[in-house]
Amino acid sequence: MTPRITLLAGGVGGAKLAEGLAAIYPPERLSIIGNVADDQEFHGLWVSPDIDTLTYSLANLIDRKQGWGLTGESHRVLAGLERLGCETWMSLGDQDMATHIFRTQLRHQGIRPSAIAQKIAESLGVTINLLLPTDDPLQTRVRTEQGWLAFQEYFVRERCLPEVQEVRFEGATEARATPEALAAIKTADIVLIAPSNPVVSIAPILAVPGIRRALETTRAVRVAVSPLIGGRTVKGPADRMLSAMGYPCSNLGVAASYTGLLDGLVIDQDDGADRAELEAKDLRVMTMATLMTRAEEKARVAEETIAFADTFRREREEVEA
Repeated sequence: MTPRITLLAGGVGGAKLAEGLAAIYPPERLSIIGNVADDQEFHGLWVSPDIDTLTYSLANLIDRKQGWGLTGESHRVLAGLERLGCETWMSLGDQDMATHIFRTQLRHQGIRPSAIAQKIAESLGVTINLLLPTDDPLQTRVRTEQGWLAFQEYFVRERCLPEVQEVRFEGATEARATPEALAAIKTADIVLIAPSNPVVSIAPILAVPGIRRALETTRAVRVAVSPLIGGRTVKGPADRMLSAMGYPCSNLGVAASYTGLLDGLVIDQDDGADRAELEAKDLRVMTMATLMTRAEEKARVAEETIAFADTFRREREEVEA
């Protein structure tokens, strides 16, 4: 039987692997748990950047040039807000605004955020099981020399320029994991961690009480795809954030950030020198070209990663037989 796969993913990097999986895998056997700690209110509307990036990518409506937002956008509402003196550093297109209006209306009606995310995905033709780790408030905060910033303030307004001194996840202690996310991990045959930022895309998911424990105890094979190529990220501050959090800025740092949660790690072919040290830590390692720009590259990385994980799964089944 086709194995059940659950993917933990942030936004842009996570969406690439999600698209690759969607291209080759039956949607009914695939679940994606997305990051909600980047969520923030703008102009009275609740914006969920990573979940929307996943949704728009899977619907093939994403603006490919910038990697987020909808293709063919206009920004007339934002221009009007700017004329009225509003801060408009968070670029929200007109079609994108419609998503946020709809989400906010349903939230005000008391509908679960998980159900709202599923409704938006379905309305755009996405049939994959897109899940939230929690329905409760959870927000990433970044401490810099300017003080504490919401993640979008640091990432978009400040363009990741301030040095990161500390990261925390407000609301994590009180948050409750959604039963759907816990079930997706428990019943999976393979759990994948996307090449998303380990510090601010995946760690917030793991910070939700019950999620880390579910990953520690699942019988699924657990494999992460490193976001680093040549020891650096293609886009975004993951490499600098690893260093700021005290991890080596390398695949060893990526592995350390997932201590106790991995059976294997996929690294780029340019980082093959890390392999021996990673294997010394009882990790299975596969090297390949992990850059995902074109659709065929996304599908290839997904296919090779599944094959890598499925090898462990079959070995485990043989030992237990």
